[in-house]
Amino acid sequence: MAATARAGALWLLGQVLTEGRLLSELTGATQHLRLEPAERARAQRLTLETLRGLEKADRVLKPYLRKMPPPAVRNVLRLATVELCRGGDAHGVVNDAVEHVRRGKRTAAYGGMVNAVLRKVAVEGAAKWAELRVPHLPKWLRQPLAEAWGGDAVAAMEAVQFAGAPLDLTVKGEPEVWAERLGGEVLPTGSLRLTAPGQVSALPGFGSGDWWVQDAAAALPVRGLGDVSGLTVLDMCAAPGGKTLQLAAGGAQVTALDISEARLGRVHENLARTGLSAEVVAGDALSFRGGPFDAVVLDAPCSATGTIRRHPDLPLVQRGEAIGGLIELQAALLDRALSCLKPGGRLIYCTCSLLPDEGECQVDAALERHEGLRVLPEAFDLPGVAPEWRSSEGGLRLRPDYWAGRGGMDGFYMACLGR
Repeated sequence: MAATARAGALWLLGQVLTEGRLLSELTGATQHLRLEPAERARAQRLTLETLRGLEKADRVLKPYLRKMPPPAVRNVLRLATVELCRGGDAHGVVNDAVEHVRRGKRTAAYGGMVNAVLRKVAVEGAAKWAELRVPHLPKWLRQPLAEAWGGDAVAAMEAVQFAGAPLDLTVKGEPEVWAERLGGEVLPTGSLRLTAPGQVSALPGFGSGDWWVQDAAAALPVRGLGDVSGLTVLDMCAAPGGKTLQLAAGGAQVTALDISEARLGRVHENLARTGLSAEVVAGDALSFRGGPFDAVVLDAPCSATGTIRRHPDLPLVQRGEAIGGLIELQAALLDRALSCLKPGGRLIYCTCSLLPDEGECQVDAALERHEGLRVLPEAFDLPGVAPEWRSSEGGLRLRPDYWAGRGGMDGFYMACLGR
């Protein structure tokens, strides 16, 4: 099959569903298919739509399959089913799927079956799709979330995650100006939201560095520091660099620290594109000896369970076994971050997790470990922050189902700490 967006999507689906790799590890990996930028963007979109709709696609397909085909064929059927049930052109979708299967040495014998199944899906699939429930999160994640937030809240989160995510931008200048130029909406917290952006790198303002992609929830932690002009700030675990850019745009002297040199490449690229500056350091935060700093931002490594609306591959690849180790690492990083502060300095601790063990519980435990440490809830007295976002210990708990009518937000926890 020629290099097309569907071919790229099928390769990505195989990497996720068969090889157990995260899409975040595969950035630029479809380059071997020699796709044009617009086709790469479409391949990514098709992959995300298929992963979100995987449960529905399998349920639609089940009555038509006497036995389960090999993974490569199954993924062709899944991708085509999602496209057909979402209004895709039946002729083009079915023909491309059959051609792709017939070109593979190990899959060629399934061409007739794929053709027969998808022609039935083209006729009957959309109605069945509409009747099926919103896909559930896997049990390893759904159960603890239901215990923390209740079944109704989890169902609301799943609905938002299934719908997908709009594109949020943090703007260097006036968001209203760029909202008019890009056809977006300025959110109550100041981020700019686009609902149908297309290829991001082709949008006005990308090449000139007037904005960067950053979910509205992810943009709030740095805003909790207020005016950072002239302050020395350590962005601990900085990659891919959205918070570094916020701090630098606010006039801070930023040190961006991350253990991954590869991920820091994105930080360098974004700094160059936006014309902002920061000291970028590759190293282990637990052994970092710089500072002391006026402020530290610690976006700690976590389960990333708050980002599933953008990364539907996460619950399919992860199984929850690593969370215990992450919780231990978060506590160690939080202690290290506190040691990097000047007297009177402030620490923003945050995670893109929906699990209290990685958020509220971490802060409660830190307050017990460190005499005189306290939460500064007033740090998040910010425009657009709703009362229901406040958590009992003084931080903010954001969930995907907040702003559901606007497209939701990433799940996030954040707190400002000081002595």
